[in-house]
This record gives sequence, C-alpha cells and structure tokens, in this order.
Amino acid sequence: MFANKTNTPQSTPGSYISNRINHGTVMEGKLDSDGDIRVEGIIRGSIRTSAKVAVGSTGLIEGDIHCKSADIEGRIIGDVEVTEVLTLKSTAIVEGNIYTAKIVIENGAHFDGICNMGTKEKERRITHAQPELEEAAI
Repeated sequence: MFANKTNTPQSTPGSYISNRINHGTVMEGKLDSDGDIRVEGIIRGSIRTSAKVAVGSTGLIEGDIHCKSADIEGRIIGDVEVTEVLTLKSTAIVEGNIYTAKIVIENGAHFDGICNMGTKEKERRITHAQPELEEAAI
C-alpha cells in the first residue's frame, strides 16, 4: 500500500526562497538571503540578497540595502545598491544614496541623496582619482 510512495524534500538547494517581515514585526541586525525579501514591518540593520527586495507601504528599513532588484513603497534610511532595476513607487521615501543600473521613479516619490547610475565601485574609482587631478593642477 505504501511501497510506491516517494519522499520529496520540502526545500531543495537552489529552489525558490521567499522571506517576509510582516507589519508589526521589528527586526534588529543584518539580514542575508539568497531569496526574495518582502518588508512590511521594521528592520534596523542591513539587508543583502542576490534576489529582489520589496518594501511595502508600512515597511521601514534603517540600514543599507544590497540586492539585484527592488520595489520601494515604504521608507528607507540608508544607502540602496541595486544591480539591475530600482523602482520607487509614489509613496516611497528614500533618505540616502542610490547606486543602480536603472531607476524608475513614480510621481510623488521622495528621494534625498545622490543617485549614481552604475556600480558603487565605479564611484569609488572616480572619488579616488579626484585628489590626483587636484595635485596635478598645483
């Protein structure tokens, strides 16, 4: 009767992973994941994922974000580094610098910082080259 039943694992390496911080939840510390992260609550610390970060309208992140793509409806206090596309919805508030390949900003979104198209590493090379140019001028 049970001879043909096979055991299937609940989660296999490389399978889809989704993480959610619900409204009313407060998390402090660093969050690292290989899967998507949705934030409706509060995170006080940095987020790093090789996938997507979505911050809902009730979401608040007090820390830096490093991800592949992001959709922001809530509030971010910190730098946002996105390797592909960052979307700031009309209710988004970002207080920090943005580093992204592409950005979409809806009417009504608020952003206070510097936006760099490209990688953060490129910005560092430009910043380090500046003193050399000033010394050459002297």
